[in-house]
Amino acid sequence: MPLVTAAAPASGSPRGVIPLRSSRASCDSRPCAARAYAGKRLVAENTRVQNVHRMELETRIRNQLLRPELPPSSYDTAWVSMVPLRGTHQSPCFPQCVEWILQNQQDDGSWGVNQFDSSVNKDVLLSTLACVLALKRWNVGRENIWRGLHFIGRNFSVAMDEQTTAPIGFNITFATMLSLAIDMGLEFPIRQTDVHGILELREMELKRQAVYGSYGRKAYMAYITEGLGNRLDWDEVMKFQRKNGSLFSCPSTTAVALIHKYNDQAHQYLNSLVSEFGSAVPAVYPSKLHCQLLMVDALERMGISQHFVNEIKSILDMAFSHWLQKDEEIMMDIATCAMTFRLLRMNGYDVSSDELSHVAEASNFCDSLQGYLNDTKSLLELYKASKVSLSGNDLILDSIGSWSGNLLKDKLCSSRVQKNLIFGEIDYAVKFPFYATLERLEHKRNIEHFDAWGSLMLTTKGSSFHVNQEFLALAVNDFSLSQSVYQDELQHLDSWVKENKLDQLQFARQKLTYCYLSAAATIFPSELSDARISWAKNGVLTTVVDDFFDVGGSKAELENLIELVEKWHEHHADKYYSEQVRIIFSAIYATTNQLGAKASAAQDRDVTKHLAEIWLDVLRSMMMEAEWQRSQHVPTVEEYMTNAVVSFALGPIVLPALYFVGQELLEHAVKDQEYDKLFRLMSSCGRLLNDSKSFEREGSQGKLNSISLLVLHSGNSVSTEAAKKVIQKSIDTSRRDLLRLVLRKESVVPRPCKELFWKMCKILHLFYYQTDGFSSPKEMVGAVNAVINEPLKIQMSDASLFISSEK
Repeated sequence: MPLVTAAAPASGSPRGVIPLRSSRASCDSRPCAARAYAGKRLVAENTRVQNVHRMELETRIRNQLLRPELPPSSYDTAWVSMVPLRGTHQSPCFPQCVEWILQNQQDDGSWGVNQFDSSVNKDVLLSTLACVLALKRWNVGRENIWRGLHFIGRNFSVAMDEQTTAPIGFNITFATMLSLAIDMGLEFPIRQTDVHGILELREMELKRQAVYGSYGRKAYMAYITEGLGNRLDWDEVMKFQRKNGSLFSCPSTTAVALIHKYNDQAHQYLNSLVSEFGSAVPAVYPSKLHCQLLMVDALERMGISQHFVNEIKSILDMAFSHWLQKDEEIMMDIATCAMTFRLLRMNGYDVSSDELSHVAEASNFCDSLQGYLNDTKSLLELYKASKVSLSGNDLILDSIGSWSGNLLKDKLCSSRVQKNLIFGEIDYAVKFPFYATLERLEHKRNIEHFDAWGSLMLTTKGSSFHVNQEFLALAVNDFSLSQSVYQDELQHLDSWVKENKLDQLQFARQKLTYCYLSAAATIFPSELSDARISWAKNGVLTTVVDDFFDVGGSKAELENLIELVEKWHEHHADKYYSEQVRIIFSAIYATTNQLGAKASAAQDRDVTKHLAEIWLDVLRSMMMEAEWQRSQHVPTVEEYMTNAVVSFALGPIVLPALYFVGQELLEHAVKDQEYDKLFRLMSSCGRLLNDSKSFEREGSQGKLNSISLLVLHSGNSVSTEAAKKVIQKSIDTSRRDLLRLVLRKESVVPRPCKELFWKMCKILHLFYYQTDGFSSPKEMVGAVNAVINEPLKIQMSDASLFISSEK
């Protein structure tokens, strides 16, 4: 069909010549051109504004990483303000804290309302009551006290609501503080029956606690000292004092202890705190490193850590130094210890699981403060840490993984947990270990559900550490931008398939979207387009070739294809045995040369020959399997695996992509034993995972794989189920060995290159998680749409992300 049709030419015009348009028509075209120009200017300006906004976000986040701001805690400041000057009970030791309370009451009469969350909760009630007590203690701020009392009175029903999330020990602490306020002569606009109700809740809680005699209970009682007062043996409480002079690195707990029993170290701790922060103190101190690690974890989970490589390295270097020193800030909190272990190990630091030996058994955890509190975050962090095992005999991590996994599964069966946002986090962690996830899928999930993270944190008696919406804004911007890039790349790949006539091969599975998914979901930064294109194109080609050797080609066609690849640039002198061979070889030849030219330019040396050799190795190994099939030869398991790590055809997908990740990959590195070992471990994982999921199907087709060979060579003394267990153990060993090699710092192959082997390993674990997901026409469709097509859907209760600052 012609692009333009013209009316019959005017009289006298030569046939086929279109007359010039009238001057009016020429004028009409000007607004169109102007609009097009204006449209381009608008797009350019929008892009410029977005880039400026993005840079501003990155700068603000960078500043937060290096200098995390610890927000003041009204609750802790109130208790610190109640510490009297030594030798007298008439004057405050820290009068500046009293002044801060007077100056920072909210308009509604409360203290502790977060600027991003105006709702009234138990944390706000607790903070307001503490501030009222502090002002009454020093007989100042009568008007402030009156407004605070009325705020508590208006919202007292929140304190009685058992469904509302509560700070640790709320029922005990709030009731005791309320009783203390009444004894001090304060009058609350509350019904006496409600006061009795909250006091009854305290007594019920104390009776429940009395049945336990564990270390965890003692730690809990020491932790909520402000709720117990004279009921405590203060000599016992002071056994929990840390080297820095604090109790649990908590200003409020330390202040209460100091009020009841003077201690020089505790006083020095509070004095240094007020000196550093001025008139208000945070909920936890020291906690800078803890906050930084939480931010690093958040950046990694949301897929934006690559923008802050230097800052993250600085933080992790510091964390590693503290780890080696067994610093209290890391070691004294189970969740922080487990998270630090995971972050350090996965970023290549040599950390031993020995530092987690104190929670190797479930009984040890249950006897801790976190275990006594049934803290879900600590359980999750321990479970995640247990999965970054680098050997098959790490008894500590294996034990932690076993008991923490069982406790998390028990939580999933609890109807109470199922109503909570935590349910989804637990369910996801148990179902998908970190080695069976696609990074971009995980990033999207974490961005969309980041509001649930706050529910995972151990709520403190005071306020929370806040990672503001700038993290979310950058993550949304980054993900949305990358999706537009992915969509363009997929269109290009679709055209490439058609141009090379690969869609005309009737025998071949059409797996372009799956091949591209595996690239986009792991090599996700927008700037790594060449690596994704290389990965996806070669993924499509290996699928075609695999099907050609399995079902599509005759022996003569297969031999012809190998001969063509062997001759490579001299192939034009040969004839193609069939149109199928011509299409396949032409696609391999053209694509490999194009990618080779780009890779050679990136590496500043010719690598095209290496890419062609990778293809030749794959074709020869596939031919070996085809000959075994035709001759009904039964190889040994060792013969099978030696050939299979090549015939599984991950070489053409992964190895060329190594040249496109922005690192110099020297020729001696490609020939090094480490390079070969990385490839073989990755390929072994893939081959065995595929065998375990396709055993029945391939058996019905008369094909042999590792499972059937184990059974056959045992003389059927090994059952199929036993063989599957042997194969699963081999998969686990190969995966651990691969991860250990990837994380090792002393390396010939650059870390970004090594990571591609690990990324493919993760893809394989997900694709073969329940079935042969790659062969299934529908198994991975949801993942394709989530990563490439479907926009983000943010699910949140407010515009912020909270990460609790634990003690």
